[in-house]
Formats: sequence, C-alpha cells, structure tokens
Amino acid sequence: MNPPSEAVAASPPSLPEVHRSVAVPNSAGFLRKLFAFMGPGYLVAVGYMDPGNWATALAGGSAFGYTLLSVALLSSLMAILLQALCARIGIATGRDLAQLCRERFPKPIAYPLWFLAEIAICATDLAELIGTAIALELLFGIPLIFGVLLTALDAFLILWLQNKGVRWLEALIFGFIMLIFGCFAVQIVLSDPVWGDVLRGYVPSSSIVTDQTQLYIAMGILGATVMPHNLYLHTAVVQSRAWQDDEAGKKEAIRFATIDSTLALALALLVNSAILITAAAIFHTTGNTEVAEIQDAYQLMTPLLGGTLAATLFAVALLLCGVNATVTATLSGQVVMEGFLRFRLSPVLRRLVTRLIAIVPAVIVTWYYGASGTAQLLILSQVILSMQLPFAVIPLMMFASDKGRLGALAAPRWQLVLGWASAALIVALNLKVLGDALLGD
Repeated sequence: MNPPSEAVAASPPSLPEVHRSVAVPNSAGFLRKLFAFMGPGYLVAVGYMDPGNWATALAGGSAFGYTLLSVALLSSLMAILLQALCARIGIATGRDLAQLCRERFPKPIAYPLWFLAEIAICATDLAELIGTAIALELLFGIPLIFGVLLTALDAFLILWLQNKGVRWLEALIFGFIMLIFGCFAVQIVLSDPVWGDVLRGYVPSSSIVTDQTQLYIAMGILGATVMPHNLYLHTAVVQSRAWQDDEAGKKEAIRFATIDSTLALALALLVNSAILITAAAIFHTTGNTEVAEIQDAYQLMTPLLGGTLAATLFAVALLLCGVNATVTATLSGQVVMEGFLRFRLSPVLRRLVTRLIAIVPAVIVTWYYGASGTAQLLILSQVILSMQLPFAVIPLMMFASDKGRLGALAAPRWQLVLGWASAALIVALNLKVLGDALLGD
C-alpha cells in the first residue's frame, strides 16, 4: 500500500472524540471479539428505519399492497454490501469517505461532493425532525411547530453520551431499535397479514418499473434505505475500535465489522418490512389505498383494528425512530463537515450548527404545511436522497476498487462487481425518474 502523503498524515482522525476509544481483546474468543466490534452497525442501521422510511412504506403498502417488499429487500441487500465496503475502506485506510474525497479528488470535484452531501443530510434531517414532531403531536398533543423545536435537544443528548463514551451511545441506539422492533412485532400480530401474499411480495414485479407512481415510491424506498450520509458515517464510526494496527489485525477488524453491520441491517430490513406489511394488511386490504399521511394512519388504526394499542405503539415506534435517526444524522454532519472542509468547531457549537441547518427549513415547512401535506414532503425528501446516492456510492466504489492503495486489504472481486452493478442500477433508476418528470409520462 502506498505510504500516506504529508497532507494525509497531518489530517486529524475522523470523529476524534471517539477514535480508537473501544478496546478490542486480542486473545479473546470469537464471541468476545464480536461483542467488542458490535455497535457501529447499529448507529448506521437507525438511518434505515427513520421517519422517511415510514412515509414511503405507508404510501407503498396502502397503495400497492405487498408489491414493494421486493424493493425493500433489494435496497437492503445493496445497503449491506455497500456498508461492508465502507467498513473495509475505513479500516484499511484509516480515513472516512469525506476525508478520502478531500484528499484524493481535486477541489473542483471535492467541494461539489461536499455540497451534495450537505443537501442529503438536510433532506434526511428534515424528514427526521418532522417525523419526530408528528410523533410528539400524536402522543402528547404538542403542536408540530413546537415539536420540531424540541428536537434540537437531541444535540445535547449526543454530547452527554459521547462524553460518557461511544459505547453508551451505541447502547442507547440498540435499546431503541429493540423497542421499535417489539412495537412492530405486536402490530403485525394484530394486523394478521396473509403470509403467502407477504412472501410473494418479495418477488420483483415488472409493474414497479412500468408504473410511474410505483417507481417514484420505489425510488423513495431506495433513497430511504441506502442513505448517502450513512456511507460517510460508517467509514468514520468503525474507527472507534482499537484493533491491532497491522495487516492481520485489520483483516480481522474488517471481518467483525462486516458481521456487525450485516446483522444490524438485517434487523433494519425486518423493521422496514414490518412497516410496509402493516400498512398493506391494515389499509390496502380494507380499500384504504391512499393512506400516506402518518397522522391518517394513526387515526385509522383504532377503528380498523378495534383497539388503541396498535395506534399507540405506532406513535411510540415513530418517536423512537425519529430520535434515533436525528442522533446519527448529527454525527454524519460532523463527519462531512470535518472531512471535506477540515473545519473544526467546539463540540457544542458544531452540534448546534448542524442541527440549525435542518431545523430552519423544517420550521418553515411545518409552519406553511401544518399537519397536511407532510407525507408528500417526506417522500420527496427520500427521493432527493436517492438522487444524491450516486455522488456518494461512485466515490466509495472508486476507493474500494483501488487495489494499489488497499493492497492485501482490497475487496474481493465479487463485492466490487456487485457494488458497481448497484451503482449502475441506482444511476439508471434516477435517470428514469428524471426522464418521467421532464417528459411528463
């Protein structure tokens, strides 16, 4: 592997507050080592079950039944592969994706990539802030505009937890994920789906490509699943582990980090599938095919299922998803800002700046739209994420394919082939959606 340049050597580590802060027992058995590496995958996984996912899954499930489960499955498989490559380049190079873009691309390319990454983070935060505010309104009657403002408090939650150690932050996130999974397990039991139809929904249908509305929502599911900021985040948080800094230690770290992210994203797939299955079983099968607003879904659950338990669990899960996802989106903002710009702020100021970037448009939107129209806005934010994906995935694949720099830690050929195929598919679908929008077909 080529030696680092002076600029690379002088550049600070990614997420310096937690860099190599978690010890890895060198002489321990498989399970103890796996436990030491488990955590970063769950920080990444929460981005795959945020309120933006809810909007696309509710719209897709109510309108098309179980058909779009195949899109959720394909998106999750792509995410598992891309996140494995993220872990590999983060461990092999000691750099996050933003730092690599800054160091290896000329400024006319690096700065537009930074700008597009910031747009993706704003779109993500917008969805998460609005989703959290909706949950606060449903559970406690807090008006949307005040709910959005309250979400700024998560910045201080991050500071407090990071000061205690990244393992505390990971533990909180994992606990929330398990609670979310439990809420949806109960909802699926109450909604009683036809499991044969559910399984058939995982088989791809040609109507997804030929039907413009299905394709639009499918792109929203893709953008809500394979989120650009998660690629930046994973390359950074994986470096919180203090593995042995030699070739054998890095290979072992890559293996355990890949297991961690794969297990976490498999759990995220179950949650996303549960949202869509619940929407299809409760709404599509009863003729309610235009349920896209989260508030409408909440209101309809009680009369359709004959009790308030499902609706309450729905709102609780939404709140947990929103808090979880805003925490990790803020960390992504730190990674992108510091990696691309090498612009460092005090932790408090940095958190407030990244949160302010999202809160201002969220306040404006909720003030203008109120409770109505939020579903269309949430779906649009996820489609925007899908449009930004190539600008993160293609650089990732370029770095993962650089055998001259990765040397013995280079990705196997099958991962590179599937990774580039995923990138090509994302670009092709984006061009299809843009073409449909421009031609009005």
